Amino acid sequence: MSISENKVWVLIPAAGIGSRMRSEIPKQYLSVCGATILEHTLRCFTDLSELAGIIVVVNHEDTYWQSLLQESQLFSNGKLKIRYTYGGSDRAETVQNGLHYLLNDIGLSDDQWVMVHDAARPCVRLDDLLALLAVRDDCDLDGAILGYRVKDTMKRSNADASKIGFTESRENLWHALTPQMFRLKELFDSLVEAKLAKHVVTDEASAMEFLGKKVGLVEGASDNIKLTSPSDLRLIEFLLKAR
Repeated sequence: MSISENKVWVLIPAAGIGSRMRSEIPKQYLSVCGATILEHTLRCFTDLSELAGIIVVVNHEDTYWQSLLQESQLFSNGKLKIRYTYGGSDRAETVQNGLHYLLNDIGLSDDQWVMVHDAARPCVRLDDLLALLAVRDDCDLDGAILGYRVKDTMKRSNADASKIGFTESRENLWHALTPQMFRLKELFDSLVEAKLAKHVVTDEASAMEFLGKKVGLVEGASDNIKLTSPSDLRLIEFLLKAR
C-alpha cells in the first residue's frame, strides 16, 4: 500500500435540499454557533492527521456553496484540502458522481480509502474517526461504518402507521451512522451494480452488502446525530457549544 492510499479521502454528499426541515435554506447551510452546519461538519476532519483531502458534492443550482467558497475561512486558511463537484438526482447518484471525480479527475488509485460522511452530521468525534480508520488493518473486512446499538424497544407499525403491528427484537440491531469507509473502486462499482439492478440503496453499506461484501461495525457515539428536523437543530447547537 502506498503512502497516499494509506491516507483517507472524505466525500461529503451535500446536494440534498432537506425537505423535512421545512426551510427555504438547504439544511446544510443553516447557521448555528456562528457557522453553517456544513462548515461544522468539515471542521470535524481538521485534526485528522491521515486526511488526504475532502470532496464536497453539491447541487448544480447551489448558490449557497459559491457564497461559502468566497466567505468561509475554511477555504482560505489552507488547513483543509477541499475540492468540489456536482451531484445527481439522489444520494446514491451524488456519491457515485463524487467517486467518479476522485477516480477520473483527481486520478486516485482503485484501492484508495474513502469515508462518506453526511453533510448534515456535524458532531462526529475524532476518536470515532480514528476507530473507523483502524479497520483498514483488518484483512477480513471490505470496509466499515460507524454505528451504535439499538437501546429502545422497537415497534413495527401496520401499513398506515396508525397502530403497532408487532414488537421487533432489538437483539443485534444497530443504528447506522456515518462516516462509512470503503475502497474507492469497490464502492463505485457497488453503487453502479445496485443501480443497474434497481436495488434500493439507503446508504453506502447497503450497496456493498448487495454485492456480498463484508462490512464491519465500529461502535461510535450516539450524539453523532444528523440534522433532519427542526428539533435536531437545538440539540446540535447544545452539542457544539459543549465541545
